[in-house]
Amino acid sequence: MTISDIAKMAGVSSAAVSRYLNGGPLSEQKRAIIREVVEKTGYCPDTTAQTLRTGKVNQIGVIAPSIGSQSVGQITAGIASELDARNYLLLLGNTELDAQRELGYLTAMQRNHVAGIILLGSYYTPQLAQALKNCRVPVVVTGQRFPDVACVYNDDHTAARELTQRMLEHGRRRIVYIGGSERDDATGIQRREGVQDALRDAGLDGDQLPRICCNAFTVEEGQRCMQELLARCPFLDGVVCVTDTVAFGAMHALKQAGRQIGRDVGLAGIGDSWAGSVTDPGLATVRFYQKQVGQEAARILLQMLEEKEHGGPVRQVTLGYQVVERGSL
Repeated sequence: MTISDIAKMAGVSSAAVSRYLNGGPLSEQKRAIIREVVEKTGYCPDTTAQTLRTGKVNQIGVIAPSIGSQSVGQITAGIASELDARNYLLLLGNTELDAQRELGYLTAMQRNHVAGIILLGSYYTPQLAQALKNCRVPVVVTGQRFPDVACVYNDDHTAARELTQRMLEHGRRRIVYIGGSERDDATGIQRREGVQDALRDAGLDGDQLPRICCNAFTVEEGQRCMQELLARCPFLDGVVCVTDTVAFGAMHALKQAGRQIGRDVGLAGIGDSWAGSVTDPGLATVRFYQKQVGQEAARILLQMLEEKEHGGPVRQVTLGYQVVERGSL
């Protein structure tokens, strides 16, 4: 079966079918008609011939720091939903936070002629900055604000600040913080500074915030860090954690120490994990709209491809959040 056969069955031109298959501009009515015929017949274009003819592959590379992360799963789902609607395939690379593997994926995906790349950002390094500058295809970064690159990211600073303000409103004054590596601007620096600014707003000394950095966003690390902070600050009455997963570990350590969460100590995380709604007490947190992050990143990249904008203004979009109050505050 050929494009011409599909065109005859759909009652449209071969050019319209070609635009549909290549993600080109097309009315929604024609797109729906062609999609129905393609799905009915199971037609699949010869991608090798298509590449030789057009010089492009309808694939978008997505580079993720850890495919086991809930937020990565939500962002990737958002990307996939937009790409599917435009007949692009998603090619996924998992770096496990390995900077060299990340650079390797950037190179390999370009060699395989992907149309563009979405990088779920983590650490910004001079090597990564140079690699992004040298990319031959459009790139969009999510989760981080990198200079001179199209980005879609969350307002980590304001979210952490408001979350801490809510904890202060519950009468907590001896607040401690379990953070992440400050190599990561979003989770390491922005969230920590948001907590400190909330303390300053309340007339407390944000610079003296007792804090500890976990080595990974795991329950085990959250438990270890909480135990250390309890030893250092036995009279603490509030704990803000860089992620929900870390907060679950802190919750376990606090309960082991006989502390009543939500009564004599407040606890909050960031990320709105599903588990936070079923713990006892429920975990206060920040909800980011991660699926929308992925959708917006894909839309920006597809627009860059349509307009062939490899230069010009760089789009950087900040998405909102919601503080979710539960019994742990």
